[in-house]
Amino acid sequence: MAAHEDIVRMKLLIFPAVEEYRLKRIGAAAGGMAVVNAADSAEAAREIADADAFFGKITPDLLRNAQKLRWVQSPTASLEHYIFPELVQHPCQLTNMRGLFSDVIADHVFGYVLCFARNLHHYIRNQMNARWEPVGGESQRSGFTTGPGVVSAIDRAHLHLGDATLGVVGMGAIGSEIAERGKAFHMRVIGVDPAPGPDRWPIERLDDLLAASNFVVIAAPHTPETEKMFRRRQFQKMKRTAYLINIGRGVIVDLADLTAALEAGEIAGAGLDVFETEPLPPGHKLWRMENVILTPHVAGTSPRIAERHLEVLLENIQLFVQGAPLRNVTNKFLWF
Repeated sequence: MAAHEDIVRMKLLIFPAVEEYRLKRIGAAAGGMAVVNAADSAEAAREIADADAFFGKITPDLLRNAQKLRWVQSPTASLEHYIFPELVQHPCQLTNMRGLFSDVIADHVFGYVLCFARNLHHYIRNQMNARWEPVGGESQRSGFTTGPGVVSAIDRAHLHLGDATLGVVGMGAIGSEIAERGKAFHMRVIGVDPAPGPDRWPIERLDDLLAASNFVVIAAPHTPETEKMFRRRQFQKMKRTAYLINIGRGVIVDLADLTAALEAGEIAGAGLDVFETEPLPPGHKLWRMENVILTPHVAGTSPRIAERHLEVLLENIQLFVQGAPLRNVTNKFLWF
């Protein structure tokens, strides 16, 4: 009975409010814990005073009113837009939504990889102009009389992934899934990460990864340490035939330096889903570069994400009610 009374006294505040379908699922997961789906900021400010848990967008004003808060669930995986000093210092646990996107983003990365390896970005443009023009030159095509007995310029212009090295910067859930995709294509895979592990190099070996890789994939989060991690120096460490892919965070790559490196031919091309400024300004040079593939921050989109998002929330609510360790607890000081 005492345990039941403890649960009854607990409260979860949701703000902004969620729709009825999710609210019903949340209520079922909460058991006897009260759930308040705040309709506006005034209601949220009142209700957070005795709330034990919070889901949604916490603000400094809300946090100042909280007297019992022990757990905050961010609705996103990224935290650079969510964290503020008072939240970092507050004793509550902060959990995020990491782990929802790994396979989806890895698929997007290999969309870039395959496009660059097989020159699909060129052939799609050629198709729009009804132009038959293999990269390497039509004159280099092997004929029926000789067959493909020698390596041609066309052959050399199309990468064999089994001979290529994939370098992954950030070996969390997303980076690890990208690495698995690389192995499935028989690529050599190397990774760097601040956390030690058997499948990765320490971050101090980033230069070694850059020098060895045909494709460099940034899968790191935005933290104070990763902001502008890639400047002109890093591009100059890469192979001139290598491609940069960024599905991590836009601020990790200095776009002015990347543009200059591409113009100077210091790397072969880039696939970018995230940018320092979003949307990328229409006048930016990157839009007009034929060796660049730009996508509008869609690498993590899929019909599966919303259901996974809800399942993480429901699981954590159940764990919180049980007094069990929560899923996806973050280090607030490190932003992930």
